[in-house]
Amino acid sequence: MKKLQGVFVTGTDTGVGKTRVACRMIRDLRAANVRVGAYKPVCSGADRQPDGQMVWDDLERLAAALQRPGWQERICPQRFLAPLAPPLAARAEGRMIDDSLLISGLEAWSAWSDFVVVEGAGGFLCPLTDTTHFGDLAVTIGFPVVIVARRGLGTINHTLLTIEAVRNRGLTIAGVILNSPNPQDQDHSTPQNRHEIEQRGQVPILGEWPYDLDELSHRESGDCGIDWIKKCLFPFAEATSSPTGQGD
Repeated sequence: MKKLQGVFVTGTDTGVGKTRVACRMIRDLRAANVRVGAYKPVCSGADRQPDGQMVWDDLERLAAALQRPGWQERICPQRFLAPLAPPLAARAEGRMIDDSLLISGLEAWSAWSDFVVVEGAGGFLCPLTDTTHFGDLAVTIGFPVVIVARRGLGTINHTLLTIEAVRNRGLTIAGVILNSPNPQDQDHSTPQNRHEIEQRGQVPILGEWPYDLDELSHRESGDCGIDWIKKCLFPFAEATSSPTGQGD
């Protein structure tokens, strides 16, 4: 297998906008002719459609960003119904997380891509198996980490704790994105948060994304103003100097 490169998208909490960031990164890289893949090692929490089909919203959005609507299983080979931490959701179904599939599912992308955007679940130390968390998997994979954090009050503490946890495991932090997943994530702390996190955490803030009431209609919109290759995906920069096109 050729050596894959990529980025690991984590968050300071659940619901902070990891999928929003991952999808925009995927679209921008595709527009730059990077053969990009998407991988979510485990997903829990499904919605039942009127026809009875179970759908995982994160996977639908990642597949749409790839323009591969039938690739949800390839994006995430381990899916569970309950909106719980993965090992708890698996246990509720009488199942267990398959440790070997966590890595082999990523390695499978080597046939279709040169760069993979890996999205974790919950926060960096969210439980992954009965004995490990997503931080352990991030170490095994070894990709640079993008941290997604809320823009509002409390984000300085949450973000600095996540930065510390990532660095303590010897991983590179590519940067932080301050995202507003809710309209209330805009308060008196917002103007100061960026400076405090940059100075105290010694990390670049890649962007500050406001709440988008109509985000669904903008999922296929253009880039978000971040040069992912230059600012974030530095190990891959030289390899993308000659466009190769999106793989099948």
